[in-house]
Amino acid sequence: MNQRWSMVQYRTYPNKLLKRLKTESELPAVDMFVTTADALKEPPILTVNTVLSLLAVDYPANKLACYVSDDGASPLTFYALTEAVEYAKRWVPFCKKHGVSVRAPFMYFSQTSHICNSFSSEFLTEWKKMKSEYDELSKRINEAVSSKSVPYPNINEEFAAFSRMENRDHPSIVKVIVENRERSIGGLPHVIYVSREKRPKHPHHYKAGAMNVLTRVSAVMTNAPIIMNVDCDMFVNNPTCFYEAMCLLLGFKSERESAFVQFPQVFYGGLKDDPFGNQLKVLFSVVLAGISAIQGPCYAGTGCFHRRKTIYGFPAEDSKGNFLEFFNGSNEANMEELINRFGHCKELLRSILSIHLNKAGDTLSFESAVEAAHIVAGCKYENNTYWGDQVGWVYGSSTEDLLLSLKLFSTGWRSVYCTPQPPAFLGCAPSSGPETLLQQRRWAAGQLELFVGRHSPLLSTITKKLEIRQCLAFLSIWALRPIPEIFYSILPALSLLTNTHFMPKFPEPIVLIPISLFVLFNFFGLMEYWRCNLSTREWWNNQRMARINCASGWLFGFFDVTLKLLGLSDIVFFVTPKDERDNDPNADKFTFNSDVMFIPPTTLLFLNLVGLVIIAPKLARGDFNMLLEVLCSAWVVSCFNPFLKGLVRKGRYGLPWSIICKSGALALMFIYICKVHVQGGLI
Repeated sequence: MNQRWSMVQYRTYPNKLLKRLKTESELPAVDMFVTTADALKEPPILTVNTVLSLLAVDYPANKLACYVSDDGASPLTFYALTEAVEYAKRWVPFCKKHGVSVRAPFMYFSQTSHICNSFSSEFLTEWKKMKSEYDELSKRINEAVSSKSVPYPNINEEFAAFSRMENRDHPSIVKVIVENRERSIGGLPHVIYVSREKRPKHPHHYKAGAMNVLTRVSAVMTNAPIIMNVDCDMFVNNPTCFYEAMCLLLGFKSERESAFVQFPQVFYGGLKDDPFGNQLKVLFSVVLAGISAIQGPCYAGTGCFHRRKTIYGFPAEDSKGNFLEFFNGSNEANMEELINRFGHCKELLRSILSIHLNKAGDTLSFESAVEAAHIVAGCKYENNTYWGDQVGWVYGSSTEDLLLSLKLFSTGWRSVYCTPQPPAFLGCAPSSGPETLLQQRRWAAGQLELFVGRHSPLLSTITKKLEIRQCLAFLSIWALRPIPEIFYSILPALSLLTNTHFMPKFPEPIVLIPISLFVLFNFFGLMEYWRCNLSTREWWNNQRMARINCASGWLFGFFDVTLKLLGLSDIVFFVTPKDERDNDPNADKFTFNSDVMFIPPTTLLFLNLVGLVIIAPKLARGDFNMLLEVLCSAWVVSCFNPFLKGLVRKGRYGLPWSIICKSGALALMFIYICKVHVQGGLI
């Protein structure tokens, strides 16, 4: 309820932005970050569409630079980008000439509503040509991925850096694919490929480490005061979104009010009624709007515009603030302190000083900047510095976005939530049961790591500037919910198996209390979905998936953190597989594999099914004393309905026999223990 007490929604007026500024040259430059980690799980064609949509946004091209971080050091990704920029030379002018609204080619050409008889023959001719070229581009990239090799004619000195390379043991790679030498407003923005150095004995800190490398590389090359980042599966859906963000970054009297501007995550190709509960519509429509009234929404890891100075750990002062912690009163850098904090690269320190003095811009020629970029992309560069702690994305959790948010809020910064129409970005949600639970497991583990780590919001509220209500918002920890919820799921089955009560007997008037609480709680949630124009079916799917996530992904996220705290294992960062959507008629069916995460939900299902079978004869005789326990058990079974269907389905839509046997054994063991305790008089 704390997250819903007061809600704030900002309105932006991009058409008034340029009236406030004298010329377009006063618009701040933006460094765009795109992150990818695995060319097989994150197909390069998705990354290509993301990059093409960014290159075509409505913003001066000489103010933009696009950095693609490839943590897999894949020549396939680099090849896809080199092919894509050739297509971009024709795609970007086409979009701006004809006012194309969706600038990711795969989405634009999949829609036909914009093709009608009212368009000129010139447009139709260009449209067919652009579509044909994109089809050829997509075919070449997908064939390269299928063969896992770059086409022979394209192999040249540019690909020499990828030869005999292992994705976890290689030097840094920085390639300037496109340089806007003339700084032309109508040309293409800079496009730079970055793969940081990795060595087996050096921790790489997953996405947080990649983002810190991108921050340093971009600082020595273009040094824009604004950083925008998206995941490789998100594309620009609203070409004016950069102006929307600038309205909020430039529209406050004090910079502290907008450390970053977060756009909601909205997903394309979403299945009707959200059967996997992963589109998070209520979270982004209601919860984040509610948190906006406190210190602002948390950084969601993608679709966000940051002030570069906040990434460097500058305190929340106004634009005229004097950052005495880093610089002396004469505005000359305290070099020893700067080196301790940011590292020894002079080009990087010079760029940080220019950010402090609000003189951001290109720092070096690209020829010289690439040399500095290799230095700051090295795996040893962060040694004995504050990177990953007080500077940059914070290490120590698989949810680096929450840690960065907490760091900024704790130093007095605030954030802003921007919800333009149409949505600024569209992304790709997991499209199967295993992928959904894998993602939920990672998120739950990251939240719990934050709570028990040295950056805990409880400590930040006591010793820093994190507000109490913002702290409460951080304490909505999914990984702690399995502890009570699993016991609640077992309790009805335990009562039915042992013929004991935990609810009032049905004829007693007191039964109205638990029934009323149950009805009111669920009706309140249903009304929230109705206010968001969502269906009752979607509410039910989300309730059902919350129970499934709790007994599987969130539970194993809890185990992951527990084992890490005990020093028995470390948390593995799982890359969620992504792909373009197809027209699968069974896409809304839950899929399974032999992952152990499916054992707890199946076991809970078995226990409650056995309990209902045992109590059925009593109900047939008209004995309704345990009716509430029966209803509770039936509710649990209905929540695990996909697993019930999985018992009779086959293939990937059915539960594997290994899961059924293991779950059955656990259920039989529990039933046996219950019977023994009943006979011994313990229950």
